[in-house]
Amino acid sequence: MSDLRQIVFDTETTGIENSEHRVIEIGCVELRNRRFTGDQRWYLNPDRDSDPGALEVHGLTTAFLADKPRFGQLADEIIQYLRGAELIIHNAAFDVGFMDREFERAGRPERIATLCTVTDTLRIAKRLHPGQKASLDALCKRYGVDNSHRELHGALLDARLLAEVYLAMTGGQSALGLVDESSAGTAAASARLGIVSSDNSQPLRVIRASDDEIAAHLDRLKTLVKKSGKSLWPGELPDPPAVH
Repeated sequence: MSDLRQIVFDTETTGIENSEHRVIEIGCVELRNRRFTGDQRWYLNPDRDSDPGALEVHGLTTAFLADKPRFGQLADEIIQYLRGAELIIHNAAFDVGFMDREFERAGRPERIATLCTVTDTLRIAKRLHPGQKASLDALCKRYGVDNSHRELHGALLDARLLAEVYLAMTGGQSALGLVDESSAGTAAASARLGIVSSDNSQPLRVIRASDDEIAAHLDRLKTLVKKSGKSLWPGELPDPPAVH
């Protein structure tokens, strides 16, 4: 099995517009072959106050961030961590836009698109559940992910929640398999999230459809296409019959 490295990624910012606002927290949850292998968080000094509305969301005060490093000081570390991974982001355009602007301000040539591939879980959710709410809170409710302790947004906390949602949404996996934690704080957070520990030396069991199951699936899709006159799975089936 090839080593699939995914990073569930989130940021907190001082406001909405990346032309004037800054990233103040980056939270990452690393998955390898869909198993939890570690997390990473950076707090950043933005050299400005947060908008009142943003402060109500994340609670990261100017005083708390005053002694934190600036983005340019951590750019090499962040780039090394992200390079080559698939980023899993909810509403990716927002976070990617902010990260690219931070690279630009730091005088760096790198951009997220040159470092990583990006999967947007908002797009996945809208495709799977058309017309339904697709916020992270709504998806937590839909997939049974406990977010009852989430009084304030935090990049690492939201990345943990999104990781569970993503695994459930893309394969029915209901929990992260955590390796041994390096800190009591991380272990406590994992307990609150209902994340269980497991032996990561064992490969994740993958059950694939048999030939008969695939054939039955295609027959069912053909029936749906015939009845509806359209296909929601372009490329998997022939074009639907023309309606006269």
